[in-house]
Amino acid sequence: MSTPRTTPLLIGIDGRSGAGKTTLAVELCARLRQHRTVALFHLEDIYPGWQGLEQGIQRYLDTVLTPLSAGHDAEWTTWDWAADTDGPRRTTPAADVVVIEGVGACAAGARELLDATIWVAGADEERKSRALARDGESYVPFWDTWAKQEARWLATDPVPAAVDLTVRDTAGGGRAGSGGAVDEVLELLGHHPALHAELAPERNALASRPVRIVPAGSLASDDGAGAGGDGTGLNAEVLFEELFGAEDHAVWLDSSDAGRPGTTRNRFSIMAANPGAGLSVSHRDGLTELRRGTSTARLPLPFFRWLATAWSPQTPQAAPAGYDCPFRLGWLGWLGYELKRETGGSDQDTSASPVPDAGLLFADRAVVLDHGNGTAWALELSGATHDDALTADAQPAAGHAEPGRRDGWAATVARALNAARTPPGAPPGGAVPGGVTPPSSGPSTAPRFAARDSHQDYLRKVLASQDEIREGNSYEVCLTTTLTAETPGFDAWEAYRALRRRNPAPFAALMRFGDVTITSTSPERFLSVDATGAMLAEPIKGTRRRSADAAEDAALREDLSASLKDRAENIMIVDLLRNDLSHFAEPGSVTVSRLCAIESYATVHQMVSSIGAQLRPGASRVEAVAAAFPAGSMTGAPKISTMAILDGLEGGPRGVYSGALGYFSLDGSVDLSVVIRTLVVAGTGPDTLLSLGVGGAVTADSVPEEEYQEIRTKAFGILSTLGAEYPE
Repeated sequence: MSTPRTTPLLIGIDGRSGAGKTTLAVELCARLRQHRTVALFHLEDIYPGWQGLEQGIQRYLDTVLTPLSAGHDAEWTTWDWAADTDGPRRTTPAADVVVIEGVGACAAGARELLDATIWVAGADEERKSRALARDGESYVPFWDTWAKQEARWLATDPVPAAVDLTVRDTAGGGRAGSGGAVDEVLELLGHHPALHAELAPERNALASRPVRIVPAGSLASDDGAGAGGDGTGLNAEVLFEELFGAEDHAVWLDSSDAGRPGTTRNRFSIMAANPGAGLSVSHRDGLTELRRGTSTARLPLPFFRWLATAWSPQTPQAAPAGYDCPFRLGWLGWLGYELKRETGGSDQDTSASPVPDAGLLFADRAVVLDHGNGTAWALELSGATHDDALTADAQPAAGHAEPGRRDGWAATVARALNAARTPPGAPPGGAVPGGVTPPSSGPSTAPRFAARDSHQDYLRKVLASQDEIREGNSYEVCLTTTLTAETPGFDAWEAYRALRRRNPAPFAALMRFGDVTITSTSPERFLSVDATGAMLAEPIKGTRRRSADAAEDAALREDLSASLKDRAENIMIVDLLRNDLSHFAEPGSVTVSRLCAIESYATVHQMVSSIGAQLRPGASRVEAVAAAFPAGSMTGAPKISTMAILDGLEGGPRGVYSGALGYFSLDGSVDLSVVIRTLVVAGTGPDTLLSLGVGGAVTADSVPEEEYQEIRTKAFGILSTLGAEYPE
């Protein structure tokens, strides 16, 4: 139980003249007053004249902010602008929340006393015209004088870079003071650690919105033809393009091998996006940055600590009959390998990387494709800001829909499904509906990759890993390397379309996050946790290439199944994951349901095991995920000491590769894959950079040349699709 505050919560709103600070402050106070007492202080009431910016800031610090921060009412002297002299005394009470707005509100001396700081940014000409329209002709002679003082002050006190939250008036016209901007600010402030408890009523109102789940249609076309590669007659690529093709932030968790013989790992695909003013988060080197519309919050918080407060699982709501997917909207994205700094690993500098250490978007609309029963579902959070076709009296009860009725988002999804269905008689590889052309076999110009490690370098690192094993510092070292290529104009969407068709996988994914696109054909589940707390990890250790010759292919599969080395690698990781899951599992609930089973994919055979456990009642789901992160199949064992060995051997951060990708659902469900067989595309135009991580497990019995050939085998699926070769 938290201790009640004895001092006000102090929020500073700063910005240059005419940016819209005052309107934002007034509207923010009105919203905050719904649940607490609020006082508002304007710095313009205390500046001593047109030349008094710096003196006014000092007055504010001494007579207003200092007593308020100590829990006392502030008594201060006003400035009489008409008489150009001091005016009467006034008092600002130490209310539950005090909002302070004006130029200098978040000055250097104030920031250490304020609980949250906001900068309102605006274009110079927009600010000037707005200020003059507000204050009249009397302000015209003084605009330049005041503007010079602001510039002088900011030259020595870089407030915009130091605040917690920035509101950008990108559209002009005073957007910072609009209701939409206040919504953005309130939501972002709710993630601030100093305001998290105080803003619980506002956060709870957002979190309590029910999820509307509506059947949107069938996946099958009239003749069942399958141009989309999923055997249902629906071209899923067209569906994604129709719904989310224009979005900068969009996710497709793609069970691209669904419907093929023997594929039972993942029954569902999820398409979601973060349109317009949606909420997203990225993390880099200990700084968590949230974006909502044109507002940005920068919080010096570890990623998993932020996630534990931002993702508060709700009581699961009843789903409509036939909806079996655990996903109920929520956060989707990736957790990069370098987040190991928060889970026992050392800190690798990733500041120069174009890709954040983690990225998530909050989806309040999504489509779920159930490949098991051939249905599509439209999911929507009630009260979504882009709710363009639902009215209060048109919505059925949460979680249910009237039979045969579709409106709003469900109707949009139904139309997209119709556009994505294959016309009767269309060949699987031919023209597809919706104006989307079939993917090429790869880009028109094959990327030329460079390897971080040459052939001989990798062999030396394998030998160095074995030295560490002989010294007793590790049992198994999962050594990796990185291939990179500068490929101007690379089309990540076309590449993913080709990859998912050539290398279908149960945990394939496309993730578009601004200038970063992740295209994954991962066959490996890192960890899932359902709403009841059932946990499942499915590590992969052991790989053989596929052969076009049936007899040779069967022999390769049998060789993997009988390999004592591969079984030893797999069992070591199984033991590691049993330990990882046990930290938050009910005693006695950790079980191994599959041990060293063989699964075959388009280009490789893999050895897979399954470890299950039951989460302890009341245990933190985020902490359970963090305890297992990064995946033991990508580190080796023991995990902590082996990660330290790898930091010394590999010569650079892994980035997204070896991390996890998937969703954190509103009902507490989690499903994350391991980021392997994944191409990361960073940047656009002439600055596009491709990266592909590959690796393998080194044991005492490893043959260095065989380890090198294994990473070439793992890279083949992606490189061959792109028309590229492994660099020598």
